[in-house]
Amino acid sequence: MRTAYKCRVYPTPEQAAVFHRTFGCVRLVWNKTLAERRAAFSQRGEKTSYQQTDAALTAWKKTEELAFLSEVSSVPLQQTLRHQHTAFAGFFAKRARYPRFKSRTGRQTAHYTRSAFRIKDGELRVAKTDGGLRVAWSFPDVDFATLDPTMVIISREPDGRWYVSFAMDVDQPTPLPATGHEIGIDLGVKDFAVTSDGDRIANPRHLQRKARNLARHQRRLARCQKGSANRRKAKTRVAVAYRKVRNARRDFLHKTSTTLIRQADTIVVEDLAVANLTRRPKPVPRRDGTYAPNGAAAKAGLNKSISDAGWAEFREMLQYKAARTGRTLVVIDRWYPSSKTCSHCGHLLPKLDLATRHWTCPACRTRHDRDINASKNILAAGRAVAGHNPGEACGADMRQQGSSLLRSAVKQEPHTARRPA
Repeated sequence: MRTAYKCRVYPTPEQAAVFHRTFGCVRLVWNKTLAERRAAFSQRGEKTSYQQTDAALTAWKKTEELAFLSEVSSVPLQQTLRHQHTAFAGFFAKRARYPRFKSRTGRQTAHYTRSAFRIKDGELRVAKTDGGLRVAWSFPDVDFATLDPTMVIISREPDGRWYVSFAMDVDQPTPLPATGHEIGIDLGVKDFAVTSDGDRIANPRHLQRKARNLARHQRRLARCQKGSANRRKAKTRVAVAYRKVRNARRDFLHKTSTTLIRQADTIVVEDLAVANLTRRPKPVPRRDGTYAPNGAAAKAGLNKSISDAGWAEFREMLQYKAARTGRTLVVIDRWYPSSKTCSHCGHLLPKLDLATRHWTCPACRTRHDRDINASKNILAAGRAVAGHNPGEACGADMRQQGSSLLRSAVKQEPHTARRPA
């Protein structure tokens, strides 16, 4: 299976200068290739192949203006062309958005294949650099000297930290012992996750806790003159503050996903469209030229809370950890009405407001907590998808496509849920 190890690296000033030149050349090749590709398509309607970009790179190195491209390793430049070709393939397949130009102020990376690096005597040596890189190896169960990576990625974050990633193929690890337990997970904002066992995982709200500190650094950045040394320092402080939030969120997601993977053999989640949930509503124009209020301010606050929760990253962690440990991850249809369906009798409500946190089923009079009921229905639907209990009523409510919701397997008249007094 494919895996990667990422850790800190501390280059010398000479090595850092080489990497900075490499980053600049990688950025130039990407932007220049992207500009020529866009011009060829918009002006002549021609698509550019990888072979054409490779030939153009060779021609650029022979010119007096871009002869400095030959001073750095050619491997990261070739990898840049491959990555852009893959990015366009993903765009035309509607899996990704249109590739954008790279900025010198963002994260900088350089990809080296096996021909441009080597690990010898416990040291990492990269092409065009003198001596070995000082790597802070933080994986005690893996011997660094025995690594056989297929690619090494040198990166520099906006906060000034350097990292190295080792991409490699490893043997499939031993699966975890079976627990005989299945669990459904309902993700939310008030609680990060509610399980079908009735457990609630609190939402730490990392960005909200650091909001005042971030605002203070951003105000200082806004007061600095553009291009000044103080502005560069202030920008670094903002990047450091965001790094702390990002690391805290990632640590929480790793610990939560690992705990769930160890608890259950089968984990069921919803296929949430996070990009659609965080999309702002379009303003509604009036006849007098003004715009009617449409809840954009409230939507903006909800967008920030959803983005801070990290649902997409959490699902990715569950996916690769389940594959690595021999667990089963089931993803049910995003349109499945898990909150409006009674987990006891299968009755489907015609409407359930977001403010209604508890409701009573009008058919069987069962009192439901909204989130716990949803997690139970998610588990039941996941069992139906995975082939367990295919005749279960809640699983029969699932559908794949369409705008209208299917009725429950139990034929009942629709009723409206009542909010508690």
